[in-house]
Amino acid sequence: MKDANALPPARNPIVAIGASTGGTEALHILLSALPPEAPPILIVQHLPEGFTASFARRLDVACRITVREARMGDIPQTGLALIAPANRHLVLRKSPNGGTIALDDAPHVSRHRPSCDVLFRSVALAAGRNAIGVILTGMGDDGARGLRDMRAAGARTLGQDEASCAIFGMPKQALNHGAVEELLPLHRIAPAILRLAGITPHHGPP
Repeated sequence: MKDANALPPARNPIVAIGASTGGTEALHILLSALPPEAPPILIVQHLPEGFTASFARRLDVACRITVREARMGDIPQTGLALIAPANRHLVLRKSPNGGTIALDDAPHVSRHRPSCDVLFRSVALAAGRNAIGVILTGMGDDGARGLRDMRAAGARTLGQDEASCAIFGMPKQALNHGAVEELLPLHRIAPAILRLAGITPHHGPP
């Protein structure tokens, strides 16, 4: 695997994260480690309907960044993480202001709605190399092809390593598809996002 430290940071990046089984705890650990100046984050976490809003509220309380469910027309912003509502695909559309959020009811992709593949592919098209893709713990292969598209578009890509995953299925499939640039333990992913974004966090109270 090539040394990702040798490449320059992304410019004004947006972060796309996909997770499934074990992802709720992984996201809590990852997002709570990020400072308020963290880049905009878009998240697909496979959850049943009725659970994403309360999950987002719990994360918002625990984190220094703002976390909430995504809404149609949202604009990604520094220090804001948007989580796909259950049963809606989360899509980044290219726009003059850098990108806007769309939610849609298109058919399931990779057996899921929301699908990590749908999010990652949209970010590949809308942001290209100015993006960071992250695949976390989960069962199956959702996200593997979309993350590969992100990497092919010049984005930086990270995967959670087997030892820190509840289930290594999704990161393993992404790795097998050549989509993962760096495979890291969970506690190193937040620092890696900041490094790849060229952000030095301000030290202060959590």
